[in-house]
Amino acid sequence: MENVKEIVGFLQNVPLLHGLKQNQLEKLARRFVEREFKAGQVIVEQGKGGVGFFLIVSGAAEVVRMRSDGDKVVVNSFGPTDFFGELALLDDGPRTATVTATAATKCLVLTSWDFIAELREDTDMAVIILQQLAARFRRALEAL
Repeated sequence: MENVKEIVGFLQNVPLLHGLKQNQLEKLARRFVEREFKAGQVIVEQGKGGVGFFLIVSGAAEVVRMRSDGDKVVVNSFGPTDFFGELALLDDGPRTATVTATAATKCLVLTSWDFIAELREDTDMAVIILQQLAARFRRALEAL
């Protein structure tokens, strides 16, 4: 994605960011960095540190969690407008699962320090995003 306007257009389709105003999306758009991953490449690894939040622009990825008994469980599959790493925006704990690109994948990445900086400047943005995160967490728990 080459410019802020193009990134904003994409961000408008991301469920986590629904409810944000145009100017709020523009602020976030300026903070994202584009990264590309090859099929089979690990994007984030369970147990490792991570400070990034990822939005899939194109491609696909699979989420696998290693259980304590050593079994691997496919937790989810992601495609365009899906996101992961949202916990890394709020704390510096280890990744809870491994995400691997299953096709050539392009992502927009936002670091926790850039995210927190924006939330400190715009508390309305913080409330909207935290409500969306809570809804996602609730859906995940209900699926268990």
